[in-house]
Amino acid sequence: MRRRALFLAFLFLLPSFIAAQTVVSMKIDGNINPVAAQFIHRGIETARDQNAQCLLIQLNTPGGLLKSTRMIVGDMLASPVPVVVYVAPDGARAGSAGVFITLAAHIAAMSPGTNIGAAHPVGTQGQVDKVMDEKITNDAAAFIRTIAGNRKRNVEWAEEAVRKSISVTANEALRNNVIDLVAGNEQELLNRIDGRTIEMASGTTTLHTKNVRVTSLEMSLGERILDVLSDPDMAYILLMLGLYGLLFELYNPGAILPGVVGFISLILAFYSLQTLPVNYAGLALIIFAIILFLLEIKIVSHGLLAIGGVVALFLGSMMLIPANPSSPGLKISLSIIIISTAVSALFFLFILGMGLKAQRLKPVSGMEGLIGETGEARDDLFPFGTVWAHGEAWNAKSVSGKIGKGEKVRIVGIEGLQLQVELI
Repeated sequence: MRRRALFLAFLFLLPSFIAAQTVVSMKIDGNINPVAAQFIHRGIETARDQNAQCLLIQLNTPGGLLKSTRMIVGDMLASPVPVVVYVAPDGARAGSAGVFITLAAHIAAMSPGTNIGAAHPVGTQGQVDKVMDEKITNDAAAFIRTIAGNRKRNVEWAEEAVRKSISVTANEALRNNVIDLVAGNEQELLNRIDGRTIEMASGTTTLHTKNVRVTSLEMSLGERILDVLSDPDMAYILLMLGLYGLLFELYNPGAILPGVVGFISLILAFYSLQTLPVNYAGLALIIFAIILFLLEIKIVSHGLLAIGGVVALFLGSMMLIPANPSSPGLKISLSIIIISTAVSALFFLFILGMGLKAQRLKPVSGMEGLIGETGEARDDLFPFGTVWAHGEAWNAKSVSGKIGKGEKVRIVGIEGLQLQVELI
């Protein structure tokens, strides 16, 4: 009788026990960068600590850095909890780095209206020569074959996604054994994977994902800030603010604010650039442009140095983070480059140019405006006397010998309130 009561109590509590199971859900929407790698690593640890049934990653990415992708895949392959990657919502994609991440999942799923593919790798130093590009591609192809083979997915398709940048729809991916299922939403996905047996490094485990409690994991404030800083447009804007801030501090020593803002922006820009595929030739051109702008105020070049700086700035900006068809998100917006170049040209060719021109003009008022003017001696200067200039009588000193009364003189200098004159 007692055993029967315990058995009935167990049956009564079993639904509650199952319902108490949790799934940790997180979203990756954007480029794959070190911040995304850190976020996924934290997601795996959170799912482990909560003893969750699985970690569900909703993925929508145009691609990203191969180094960050390797970190993510390594964490997923060694994960103590099952990892489910769900390419969603409709219209999303798993491009470039997203292919590696999707194939590395214990269960890979896609929403209708999504696509996966174009996994040609992006390096970390911008454009590379043909030989180096081939080496990177071969390495990425071997990497994705290893992932696909480990998860028993289509190895041939995976390699073609790297070498030929092919891309397929969700249904095509399902037919080609690239993914495990197509699901319309997250709840449908969890219901359909319920009861599946997953092979883990520690053995096999069975998923209980029907009627589970889904807890969302969000990026921390620090991760969100670093994620924004890793955006190519933000990296470029910070670089420009940093360089111009330091430049304005050199123009006006002691202004302090431009220097402080410039230094902070430059440090943040360096962080951003080290997470992106930077072409150092483009960075060198941008720095060279700033040097030309700085020389413009020291050398009378009639705008030639400023024009050279504008050209170098535009070309360097275009080269800084070169566009890659497999990762369209990793590039600087052309509109931002054009605006930055136009503002630089306006400032250095017109505003600053007119200011420097005004500084170099001969004074037309005050005592300095008398230099170079002519006057008439009111009495003999030998060497002192008075002259008439600008409708006023001035004490004067001759610097060219004796000057007779009534002779024309030219003002060549001023000492205190005394003019220095010479005979014309």
